[in-house]
Amino acid sequence: MDTDFLDRIMGAEVGVGRVDDFVGKLWTGWKAIREQGVAQPLHLGLFRSDYLLHSPSADEPVSLKQVEFNTISSSFGPLSQQTAALHRYLYNSTRYYDTSPQLRPENFPPNTTLSGLASGLAEGHKAYGVPEAHILFVVQDGERNVFDQRWLEYELLEKHSIHVTRQTLTQLTSSASTNARTSALIISPATEVSVVYFRAGYTPNDFTQPAHFEARFLLEKSRAIKCPSIPLQLAGGKKVQEVLAKPGVVEQFLKDQGEDVIREIRASWMGMWGLDDDEESIDAAGNVVGDTMTKDTEAEREPAGLKRALANYANLVLKPQREGGGNNVYKASIPPFLASLPPQERAAWISMELIVPPQGLGNYLVRSGGGHVKAEVVSELGIFGWALFGGEERKVVKEEEAGWLVRTKGRENDEGGVAAGFSVLDSILLVD
Repeated sequence: MDTDFLDRIMGAEVGVGRVDDFVGKLWTGWKAIREQGVAQPLHLGLFRSDYLLHSPSADEPVSLKQVEFNTISSSFGPLSQQTAALHRYLYNSTRYYDTSPQLRPENFPPNTTLSGLASGLAEGHKAYGVPEAHILFVVQDGERNVFDQRWLEYELLEKHSIHVTRQTLTQLTSSASTNARTSALIISPATEVSVVYFRAGYTPNDFTQPAHFEARFLLEKSRAIKCPSIPLQLAGGKKVQEVLAKPGVVEQFLKDQGEDVIREIRASWMGMWGLDDDEESIDAAGNVVGDTMTKDTEAEREPAGLKRALANYANLVLKPQREGGGNNVYKASIPPFLASLPPQERAAWISMELIVPPQGLGNYLVRSGGGHVKAEVVSELGIFGWALFGGEERKVVKEEEAGWLVRTKGRENDEGGVAAGFSVLDSILLVD
């Protein structure tokens, strides 16, 4: 909701958008829409916050550390619910052959991610106020993760009597229009849209022609509630995560929550900094100050953030402003990557200290077609939730937690995406 903050951090004039073409185009389109007047003040977010256990040494207690916060296309919620149901079914049918005393009915927590996320979309539909309107799912060409999305579609129809229309950005270039008088979004021939739910649009690969950006901006201009809106998508950028971790920044947004809440949130964060950071490049309010570098001076000297990354590369991951997995640079790959990175592109990357998962956690992962078993694993916990907020009073209308996701991978894999083939869906077993 803080437009000035997002302009400074992600904008195409002084922020990430000046060196990241994809972010810059989204921000520039959003700026033009703001200047024309925003037709829909409400924002809808279906979020997922991801965590790993952190155990840097035997002398330190295990803690929970945040990997990232996802504001667009937070996937695998419905399939995670099905995975948890599968494991409960296997327990009921086999008792897992009494292999552990921890395998008891009460130790299998319920997972209602499907109904939780669907209720968020339904709440947005209700706020729009046209019962016969459809929810639009914007999906990728050749979508592979269709089953996760279809569960949401069926839940909306069966439990909320809301119809879903699925279209790609390519289809929308010719099918979408807005009513000149009401700004209602219409999908030809005559389907009004209440909520636009983006399961595409988070990667430059989804925008292979200028018409795709035009379609994205047409959706943003409309009166339909966007999930997410462009500013909410930008707010999920890695650079925003890094800036919030700077001293005094998150406090300005959570000043009413109290010191204990802020301390607990900060305790879940690893160290982060920008490759282009100088000591005083961004102040506590997110303002660019001091001796910051311009495009003309970036190549002349190395900023402190770059030097720090080179000195600590063995314990770091570099992240760009991208979602979907497979975009990060880890450990020994960092120095050669930085040597090849154009100086003007440094501002698009952040450095993050690696989370160190506990040692010796065994399980069995068999890759289809691979045939090999991996014995030491790492599991990542994702917590889903949704929020409908905004309007003239700039406050939360409603928000709820909406279930969980577990992904398990071999410890030797740095990446963790399911669709990218690095991990598998799993579920939680509580232990005494």
